[in-house]
Amino acid sequence: NWTAQNSGIIGRLNSVYFTDETTGYVVGNSGTILKTSNGGINWTTQSCGTTNALSSVYFPNATTGYAVGGMGLILKTTNAGATWTHSTYNGTTQLNSVYFTNSNTGYAVGFHGTILKTTNTGTNWTKLSSGTDNDLFSIYFTAPNTGYAVGLHGTILKTTNAGTNWTELSTGIGNVLFSVYFTAPNTGYAFGLYGIIIKTTNA
Repeated sequence: NWTAQNSGIIGRLNSVYFTDETTGYVVGNSGTILKTSNGGINWTTQSCGTTNALSSVYFPNATTGYAVGGMGLILKTTNAGATWTHSTYNGTTQLNSVYFTNSNTGYAVGFHGTILKTTNTGTNWTKLSSGTDNDLFSIYFTAPNTGYAVGLHGTILKTTNAGTNWTELSTGIGNVLFSVYFTAPNTGYAFGLYGIIIKTTNA
């Protein structure tokens, strides 16, 4: 069963992440960041100093979080969302997803095959060679060195060396894939346009 919760806004919301059972964050268009501390019963708006659309939010621990979005925007908080600061990344490519493998190391993906990596808690970001120009919409790591990114035309990329190299996997579909998630090291799912869901058990 699902029950509607009042977000307090009418704009589009794009991503949600919970750091525990009661504390969660939602990001959306026009620089929207919402936080709940009571399991979604109430949501409060947080100021982040931008009107750019935010596509994805991720917290590697309870106090430190990141949000990415339009025009290459990367935001960071170190106080559980009370304040957000802009990253030093100077690119302008739309970023669609962010994921951290530990407190220091994180990745972001976006349009035109963009994959970024930080190894110093988001202070600096470097662009990795993805081997594709297809837009990427989601990234997920099953281990510190093993990760996947999905995107346009059924693209699925895999790395086994923490992003240094990426290999394109065969999916047999041409639908855009918007999200990827693994429940175990070899078992993963990707979801996309027109209701497409694909699954692997031998990643």
